[in-house]
Amino acid sequence: MAWNEPGSGGNKDPWGGRGDQGPPDLDEVVKKMQDKLGGLFGGGRKSGGEGGHRRGGPGLTGFGLIAGIVALVWLFSGIYIVDAGKQGVVLRFGAYSETTAPGPHWHIPYPVEQVEVVDVEQRRFVEIGYRSGAAGQSTVAVPREALMLTQDENIVNIQLAVQYQVSDPQRYLFDVRDPNVVLKQVAESVIREVIGKNDMDFVLKEGRAQVVADIKTVMQKTLTSYQAGLLVSDVNLQDAQPPEEVQAAFSDAIKAREDKERLKNEAEAYANDVIPKARGAAARQIQEANGYRESLIAKAEGEASRFSQVLTEFKKAPEVTRKRLYLETMESVMTQSNKVLIDSKNANNMMYLPLDQLMKQQPNVRQFSSDMSSSQDSGADSSAPSGTGTTVRPSRSQRESR
Repeated sequence: MAWNEPGSGGNKDPWGGRGDQGPPDLDEVVKKMQDKLGGLFGGGRKSGGEGGHRRGGPGLTGFGLIAGIVALVWLFSGIYIVDAGKQGVVLRFGAYSETTAPGPHWHIPYPVEQVEVVDVEQRRFVEIGYRSGAAGQSTVAVPREALMLTQDENIVNIQLAVQYQVSDPQRYLFDVRDPNVVLKQVAESVIREVIGKNDMDFVLKEGRAQVVADIKTVMQKTLTSYQAGLLVSDVNLQDAQPPEEVQAAFSDAIKAREDKERLKNEAEAYANDVIPKARGAAARQIQEANGYRESLIAKAEGEASRFSQVLTEFKKAPEVTRKRLYLETMESVMTQSNKVLIDSKNANNMMYLPLDQLMKQQPNVRQFSSDMSSSQDSGADSSAPSGTGTTVRPSRSQRESR
């Protein structure tokens, strides 16, 4: 035995038994590790001659404890939480088992069951005829998807965006291999079908809303028949134009149509302004004519009635009635005349008559005529004039003023 070997009785170590130890023996290290593992599982060596036998009972207990912990961890690994707006699809050995709503759930842990969480509220979209660039970059056209043929054999450039959601997670995961690719192919097919059934002017002008509605309806019907589990929520027609090669000519044609519509609207506005006025004027003239007719009829009936009444009075007092008719006739005639007749016998050369002022004061002239008539009626020697001349005598007040 070496002089520095531990446990030697000679104590040949010059440092008091703590001599310099060499590198550890590999076999000794392995043996120590085995002893530690045996102690952990309750399999330590016995003292005495039974050092080669291990105790079996405590070892089984340790294995059972570890197995229980592993089983507990495995069971707890089946707990999962589905967030709001999502649904969980439970797969049992890869086949569909059930669909779970948002909230905490438990499933048989892997490898028996697995859970696929699908977002059913996320708005996905697919672009047809263009691709959106990054932030601050313009879109890139895709002519292979955008160019389509209309019913009147014209080519249009269509750019469309389709927004969709997952409506059935089970069908979304199992019935279609790649739902997003299927939706894009369905969108292209449906767009070409709808555009091919309409004319170019209808697609580019007044029929844009109708085209979008038809595309959405046909797309949803097709996806439902495919059982893709997708819901088309919105369809946006980003742009619809003729090809670049004919855009200039098409712009001129559009301007011409717009001018036509503008002139047509102006003509209709003018017609709507003139026709009611003409109808109103015609109705006014008709009403005036009807009023004139009624007035003439009423006047004629009144004259006839008056004549009958005068005839009755004339039969009762012919002389008085004749004189009264004469005076009334002269009054009506002289009222409209601008000449004044004066009795030449009692006339005065210095008499001044402001005829211009008298003509302006028609009531005064009428009063003057009535006074002249009353003076003729009251005069004792008055008599009806004869011949073509007419003499008007002044009243008493006028003679006194002279």
